[in-house]
Amino acid sequence: MIKIGDKAPEINSIDQNGEKISLEQFKGKKIVLYFYPKDLTPGCTAQSCNLRDNYQQFLDKGYVVIGCSADSVERHKKFIEKYDLPFPLISDENKQVVRDYGVWGLKKFMGKEYMGINRTTFLIDENGIISDIISKVNTKNHTSQILL
Repeated sequence: MIKIGDKAPEINSIDQNGEKISLEQFKGKKIVLYFYPKDLTPGCTAQSCNLRDNYQQFLDKGYVVIGCSADSVERHKKFIEKYDLPFPLISDENKQVVRDYGVWGLKKFMGKEYMGINRTTFLIDENGIISDIISKVNTKNHTSQILL
């Protein structure tokens, strides 16, 4: 399990445009990397829109915002277009990134157990080190959890 102070696992994936995305390209910048279960669902939409609505605050504080789920490139495109999201979304259909970050696991919903993404946000400093982990995400006010 990843903990604060660990080096962030590298990301080698693609974004909503099918373009390569990695942590290396953001070297020297602070990163908000948020993992969420599924595009276009109520909680994930609330979380993403909260980050969108406060995006300028993140930029002002020197952060890059990146979302990640196991959704396809096409679904990410629809999500971004529908809600005018200004940041990239990683398409992790093979679930490599979610496994590397330890957010793929057992979930429970309405009495059923299944494997899925546990909503978690990692703050990564300019040197690629995990500076904070938020595992109890408030989807409607997530910005306030990140920018204390």
